[in-house]
Amino acid sequence: MIASPPSDRSPGRSSGAAANSPDWLKPDELARLSSIELRARGVVEGFLQGLHRSPFIGYSVEFSSHRRYGPGDDLRHVNWKLFARQRKLYVKEFDAETNLNLYLFVDASRSMQCKVDGAMTKHEYAATLAAAFAALAIKQRDAVALGLFDDGVRHYMDPSAKPGRWEDCLSLLSTTPEAKVTALSKSLEQAAALARHRGVVVILSDLVDGDVEGIKKGLQQLRHRGHEVIVFHLLDPFERHLADSGRYRVLDMESPAELTTNMESIRADYLNKIQQWCDQLDDACLYQGVDRIELTTDQPPTAALVDYLVKRTT
Repeated sequence: MIASPPSDRSPGRSSGAAANSPDWLKPDELARLSSIELRARGVVEGFLQGLHRSPFIGYSVEFSSHRRYGPGDDLRHVNWKLFARQRKLYVKEFDAETNLNLYLFVDASRSMQCKVDGAMTKHEYAATLAAAFAALAIKQRDAVALGLFDDGVRHYMDPSAKPGRWEDCLSLLSTTPEAKVTALSKSLEQAAALARHRGVVVILSDLVDGDVEGIKKGLQQLRHRGHEVIVFHLLDPFERHLADSGRYRVLDMESPAELTTNMESIRADYLNKIQQWCDQLDDACLYQGVDRIELTTDQPPTAALVDYLVKRTT
């Protein structure tokens, strides 16, 4: 269930993770930027500033041919043995090989439009993260695929490391969601069919779907195809923690249902049920060897990049 307060409520609580975060762009600062491109660049730059070295495994290269040395060429690539024989400078040329296929699947369903205590909607947060992941992968010469889903995968681009791929991703992520309900089981099944080559599959979603067994089955299909799967579970702080008190109108964003109630009367039961739901999702992911990273939209997206890359190198 997604909660939406009346317009006259006071600002909600923020999680401690955002309040104590390091000095990088925070969600409220990112929200002031006018485009996904600017937000993604901010996340990537903030992330890279905190690194002494890239935790990515570097892409591999294969020797291709020689060419005559020219001004500005790197002397490390000069073939000195050939120079000794011919007394002419030649440099080695290499063909870069793609290191992996990164598949990004972003939830664009109606519930992802929720924004109560978060600085951005869940969809904006997911799109920003996806664009940042794509930028880092392309920097490493990895191939990036991108899909948007709601009650099925609606838009999809096959993996590519060609020039302009990041711009393609930005263009697709900037499209207006079609405001449909979530059907994760069907969407994950289609994602498994589309992700034909083994790689890393990143799901960015609020996982608002009562069919946990269906989610489990969809993840199983992705794992069966040999993919490493990482799920970023994105929630607005309000729907994760709820307000301590006050009278609110609670809306289900994927159905006409709504309820006006006092937070004091439902908070304990609500927090118990949402924790049970998260525990069920954890079990479903752990059973399939899938990492579930839970984030609220008041947390720095940089933390998600760190978690992702740490898991890639352990």
